[in-house]
Amino acid sequence: MQYYQRDLALVHDRGYGRYAGRCAPGILELLSEVHGGLILELGCGSGALTRHLLAAGHRVIATDASPDLLALARAALGGDADLRLLTLPDDPLPAADAVVSVGHVVSYLPDATAVDRALTAAAGALRPKGVLALDILDLDYGRARAGDPAFGRAEEDWAIITELSAPAPDRFVRDITTFVLDGAGGWRRSRERHENVLVDTSRIPALLAGSGVRAVVGTSFGAAELPAGLRAVTGRKD
Repeated sequence: MQYYQRDLALVHDRGYGRYAGRCAPGILELLSEVHGGLILELGCGSGALTRHLLAAGHRVIATDASPDLLALARAALGGDADLRLLTLPDDPLPAADAVVSVGHVVSYLPDATAVDRALTAAAGALRPKGVLALDILDLDYGRARAGDPAFGRAEEDWAIITELSAPAPDRFVRDITTFVLDGAGGWRRSRERHENVLVDTSRIPALLAGSGVRAVVGTSFGAAELPAGLRAVTGRKD
């Protein structure tokens, strides 16, 4: 399943970058001890967090599974970051001094086994003393949104409608319809179905310990509290 194709990638880039900006100060604080090292960013999208990492002086390999999001990141960042198409959990990860990710990227994988494999791969990519900082959806995420209605947003040249459902305790689904002005006076309509897997995040520290990473699960990156059910996983490799 291909997520964030052309139209939704554009809408996400134009209207939904503030979350990464809120998380950036807390993540940069965690990265203060690896200044000058190499940062591997998983699921960089159009570069909302990447630009903060670069501005802080970090060297960055920024990856995503969406070619359309990477094209937007490339246009925004130029040659400042090493941008790569990468799909979790199977593509090999380069060794890095830190692995970071926002936007619950690993929650887009098909099941809990794939999530575990991705987390293990991220831990395995860390060099000694390396830092891990990523967010992930807990089982509480679905419960916190039970019964939430559909919502929408309209701007001058795009609009989005999102319908929510939780078909199982470990699944959360967004059915997303976008409308984008096509340049010829009309509107182009597109649909994507985003299925997220929810996991018991209390298991993650023990999982990562097997790869030498001492991790904790919290509800914030620094002062930035995450939405209900979204968890911050942070840690360091021994």
